Amino acid sequence: MNWEELLSLKRCNDTNKRLRKEQDETRLGFEVDYDRIIFSSAFRSLQDKTQVIPLSKTDFVHTRLTHSMEVSVVGRSLGRTVGKAVLEKHPYLSEVHGYKFNDFGAIVAAAALAHDIGNPPFGHSGEKAIGEYFKTGKGIQYKSVLTDKEYQDLIDFEGNANGFKILTESREGIVGGLRLSYATLGAFMKYPKESLPKKPTQEIADKKFGFFQSEKDVFVDVAEELGLIQTRTGKDISYARHPLTFLVEAADDICYTIIDFEDGINLGLIQEEYALEYLIKLVKDTINTKKYHSLTTKEDRLGYLRALSINTLITDAVRIFIENEEAILKGEFHVSLLEKSKYKAQIEDIIDLSIKKIYRSQEVIQKEIVGYKIINQLLDTFCGAVMRTRENKATNYDKLVLNLLPERYKKTKGGYESLLSVSQFVAGLTDGNALLIFNKINGTLV
Repeated sequence: MNWEELLSLKRCNDTNKRLRKEQDETRLGFEVDYDRIIFSSAFRSLQDKTQVIPLSKTDFVHTRLTHSMEVSVVGRSLGRTVGKAVLEKHPYLSEVHGYKFNDFGAIVAAAALAHDIGNPPFGHSGEKAIGEYFKTGKGIQYKSVLTDKEYQDLIDFEGNANGFKILTESREGIVGGLRLSYATLGAFMKYPKESLPKKPTQEIADKKFGFFQSEKDVFVDVAEELGLIQTRTGKDISYARHPLTFLVEAADDICYTIIDFEDGINLGLIQEEYALEYLIKLVKDTINTKKYHSLTTKEDRLGYLRALSINTLITDAVRIFIENEEAILKGEFHVSLLEKSKYKAQIEDIIDLSIKKIYRSQEVIQKEIVGYKIINQLLDTFCGAVMRTRENKATNYDKLVLNLLPERYKKTKGGYESLLSVSQFVAGLTDGNALLIFNKINGTLV
């Protein structure tokens, strides 16, 4: 792979080539990507979607929105620092083509801002609930009308693939979704493969999948424009990651490692004295002990250690990327950046404690159970209504229910598109709206 192709400013339906040296510096194409994402309704809905604690009304607990913005800020720092080093190593990028180190930061910031845009309500349990409805719930009845890959798309419903659909899906009057630059779309594509074969290798890019069958052609167009390396031939589509995807992933890893941990402390799920020791171990080489001990409140102590921890991991992630740039460009780097971190042991200790004290806390488990119930009911109601309507067997109740479904999710062709549209509708709901519609279809108006 080469950086000139990887930094493509092309957008869907472009007829002329977009050259970096001809860009308006006050309105750079990669920065336009950021603006389009942040003003989209799908991004705004993240303000009422769970990051860790489902249906939490506590002010200082992160939502998907605040998490995404923080990941974007970290991603921008990672991108700019890496960009500076890449341009020093490959000066033709700036001298001939006009690229600047801020371009790298803008691409990573935009892709990081969108990284959770396709995630369902109720946290990661939302993805599992959608998948299990089709795999072991009543949705299994639809398997016979689907191809193997279409069925796999549903039973392993993936927020990353749904995000790619949101960003690129054409609909009436709107071609190419948000029409982001291909560089940003490439950086967004964390798992550049389709749903089958499932986890064919131990490579990080094969862990999940990055697009539904409905977006296959769009995905291939983006991958080929960027010059991504094809890793499989034949009927199964798979590519090596865009190099900047590793930075988007690192930004996410850094934030959920440190900030989910912070949420656990603020919620009282992890004792402050016990927890801060874990962060101190991570920043022991950079901490100003005198300054730290002068801080009198938990908020200040935690804020100081959080900032130091994030900066420490950013610096280390940049080092790893630069040291492995050649392997990354050849598609031969197969793990996340933090997997190679010299702080791996400290990171794992923090994550292990977060799993025990936060992700498996009674509050989280109880609310995830509620989320499963809500999503299962919504899917059963809407999938049944849509599929019976396709067969001209709709009941009066089905017709009433379909009035709750926006028009854009009704205009589909086949059974796969109909089921995927309903899944996308449910995935697009906020925690609060999912609960509201659940109450409506169950006869509860308040």
